[in-house]
Amino acid sequence: MAEPSRLTRPGPSGRLRRSLRALVLLGLSVLLVPAAQADDEVAVRWLEQLAPALNMTSYRGVFVYARGDRVHSMRIAHRFVDGMVQERLVLQDGGSGEIVRKGMNVICVLPHHGRIRLDQVIPSGPFAEAYTNEQVPVSRWYTAKLLGEDRVAGYDAVIIGLTANDAHRYNHRLWLEKSTGLLVKSHVGDPDGKVLEHFQFTSLDITDEIPDREFEIQTEGREVTHSLDEPVTARTLETPFMEGWDLSWQPDGFVPAAAPRTSQGRAVAFSDGVAAFSVFVEPKGQVSMPLGASRIGATTVYMRELDAGGGQFLITVVGEIPPRTARQVADSVRIDDALALH
Repeated sequence: MAEPSRLTRPGPSGRLRRSLRALVLLGLSVLLVPAAQADDEVAVRWLEQLAPALNMTSYRGVFVYARGDRVHSMRIAHRFVDGMVQERLVLQDGGSGEIVRKGMNVICVLPHHGRIRLDQVIPSGPFAEAYTNEQVPVSRWYTAKLLGEDRVAGYDAVIIGLTANDAHRYNHRLWLEKSTGLLVKSHVGDPDGKVLEHFQFTSLDITDEIPDREFEIQTEGREVTHSLDEPVTARTLETPFMEGWDLSWQPDGFVPAAAPRTSQGRAVAFSDGVAAFSVFVEPKGQVSMPLGASRIGATTVYMRELDAGGGQFLITVVGEIPPRTARQVADSVRIDDALALH
């Protein structure tokens, strides 16, 4: 016969088991909450490195940029010399062409279009320089999380998740190279988790050894290369303002970041430190433009017409914001009499 003591020894009561389980869970919560908070603080510190890394890291490589069903590839060389960003981008598909930037001076060379000089560039894409130079409290508009580590284009990277705190912006996931903080991959997604835009380096060389010739226009058969001999100086963008028009509403956290020049109208770009949109106010031309909203990936274009002072104007909002938000911004544009009469 088996020993009774080994078969019938009473276990802990239900109350005791529940008490022990509660103590274990309490202990785990004490351990996990500080760890989660620490990870969030680490994520914020990584974000603080993002802006200087984008500008001051020297590198060359090839990246792909997917927006909706459109995928583009570009070769890039980038460096920071004497307080000035120098950059050259060369199209790898969809036709030929290149863009050379020295400070805020940019020259685009495109087949059949000759040379285009942009005195002030409309910042494009997430984390462009004109936005990341702004001291915007990103953590007020997004919840940052450290999601883990990965490897991109041969470099170790940390993954940072940015969850939007309201419906006026998208979620972001960032891959930052561990030694420099350089953005090497990113996703822009909607609240349901669908990726709307995707950026990623497919090859990358982080190095200070990039010769001057990699920042010169090399398109053959065109005279535009002579323009690079002109002196180029770095400029600090003045605080942009809305001249002759105003917004009665804009999403919280979006502040003016640049004032691009347009041929006929007025434009101001806004940023929250991560996402950006631009508002264009121009006289309506002879050609009819499709009104309403269209979206490619995470980029929305919303257009509407506005009558003011006996004139007709075309209002365009373009940026990485949801269509409903773009419409609210466009509907809030107010034009004063001075601009309307002018």
